[in-house]
Amino acid sequence: MTSADFRVESSHPISGRLFPVSGSQQYFFSDRALAVAMAAKSITKPSGQEIRVVHVPTGEVVFRKAASSRPEFSDEL
Repeated sequence: MTSADFRVESSHPISGRLFPVSGSQQYFFSDRALAVAMAAKSITKPSGQEIRVVHVPTGEVVFRKAASSRPEFSDEL
């Protein structure tokens, strides 16, 4: 596997305390578990949009954090 086998992506900017720079629409990882953990702990701006983890070589979506319409999650960060 290469150094960027997994991509965390969204159609909206992704925000999270653990990302070195917030606001990008995609981040790359070499480890699947790390990519999934980062996606699970992240939100989008505006909040509530879908976040996916994609296996880059195959294009397979390996994790999907569904869009949330629950207002209590709107101010996580």
